[in-house]
Amino acid sequence: MSEPQGSDGSKNTQRLPVLEKPGDATADTTGTGRSSSAAAYDPLPTLGDADAGNGRFWSARRVPAAVLALLLLIGAGAFLYDIAAVRADRPAMSWRKSLARQLAERSLDDLWVLAGAGLAVALGVWLLVLAATPGLRGVLPMRRTHADVRAGLHRAAAAMVLRDRAVEVSGVQSVRVRMTRRRAEIRAVSHFRELDDVRADLDGVLADAIRSLGLSRTPTLSVRVARPGRKE
Repeated sequence: MSEPQGSDGSKNTQRLPVLEKPGDATADTTGTGRSSSAAAYDPLPTLGDADAGNGRFWSARRVPAAVLALLLLIGAGAFLYDIAAVRADRPAMSWRKSLARQLAERSLDDLWVLAGAGLAVALGVWLLVLAATPGLRGVLPMRRTHADVRAGLHRAAAAMVLRDRAVEVSGVQSVRVRMTRRRAEIRAVSHFRELDDVRADLDGVLADAIRSLGLSRTPTLSVRVARPGRKE
């Protein structure tokens, strides 16, 4: 499959400072030693509507579910044991007597009652949020090539791919990559070549690298290039 013209940064990169919009790129005209850009581009073609509804992966929430189940098991077991002891003509446990007395004597506007109610509400809201949200924000969904197969890419792996591609550009000394679901922020340090030329090469190379990741939601690209800091 042939790629669209201009997707290969090593062949079609050219310096066009007069055609860049002011909001898209900032040249080094003030002597600060920095050059930045924010690029938008079309992703690779998808297989019809196969990516529709291809959102984040749902987390199993094993730890919250296990903690909640353990607490409920302990509470239910304690109450069941105490009730069985009372049925067997044994005295009720002191903690249940104290709890029943406190609930009977304290009014609804008591500080401890309000605190307990607030804690219960906060716990309930937290559980509802966990149940209604997918989680796994660190896994980026990929495009589907088969209807019955879903794939995901960890953010750290995607950032490593972009970093490896960026350091191959001539003039780049070091690169830092911050990858989110909707944005890829590249901070590069260049020790030679013009900053605008390095940034233009990075735009082309990284745009091609992001397309090659095959993500279902293609993140926008933000590239900044600066000179190394002075050593004291």
